[in-house]
Amino acid sequence: MSIILDHVSHIYESGTAMEFAALKDINLVIPDGQFIGLIGHTGSGKSTLVQHLNGLLKPTDGNIYYKGADIHDHDFDKKELRSKVGLVFQYPEHQLFEIDVFTDVCFGPKNLGLSKKETELRAYAALKQVGLEDDYFYQSPFDLSGGQKRRVAIAGVLAMKPEVLILDEPTAGLDPKGRDEILDQVAKLRRETGITVILVSHSMEDVAKYVDRIIVMNKGQIFLDHEPKEVFRHYKELENIGLAAPQVTYIMQALKAKGLPVDMDITTVEEAKTAILKALGR
Repeated sequence: MSIILDHVSHIYESGTAMEFAALKDINLVIPDGQFIGLIGHTGSGKSTLVQHLNGLLKPTDGNIYYKGADIHDHDFDKKELRSKVGLVFQYPEHQLFEIDVFTDVCFGPKNLGLSKKETELRAYAALKQVGLEDDYFYQSPFDLSGGQKRRVAIAGVLAMKPEVLILDEPTAGLDPKGRDEILDQVAKLRRETGITVILVSHSMEDVAKYVDRIIVMNKGQIFLDHEPKEVFRHYKELENIGLAAPQVTYIMQALKAKGLPVDMDITTVEEAKTAILKALGR
């Protein structure tokens, strides 16, 4: 097993009037190679949870294990952990700082002590993996579009050759085309490399389309943890905590109510298209 959280809790501002329990007794196993969607409304604990996975935050209580070792043991190598469990923040500007794109992506592998040649080979391969054109390599990252900045931020993490890739709201603010391009690249990368991917998102459509498993957070606790179809069967419960199923789920509900014989567990547009054509005898 790649990552295990054992009774993990996290309290901000402990002992003060501002004390807030962001995580409450979380037990979670993240196996190698899984594509996980982590969803929940603002303040549910999603970002706090993922910042524990590579040691950016330390639990108030509980333990976190990576490949069987407690990541907060005094002799555990946090630098090695962060090269293997890569986190891409919601705002790419927080990770971009070098004079040009290529130099920025070289930063991580260079700090691993790799040779100049190996560093540059890794940077080039990572930029190709995220689909960034060569023409952008020597531009300032701050001159790029929002979607291009996200690609560069993801490439900077991929150049470290992580085993786990955590994406915190990677499509926030992007148009539908840009969102699909980013997530299609991530899905392709996962298929080709077998990397574990954790996608933090508000978009039910995104998680329904791409992930194998959905973890729903609510008030610092795990509310649901199942495959997508099973999670979205609980759309009424999701609505009660400020979430919803994908829009296509509600469309299928309405069609069923009108007498069309369609499957109620459909969660993606492609599935809906196939089911509707079948129900219409086409």
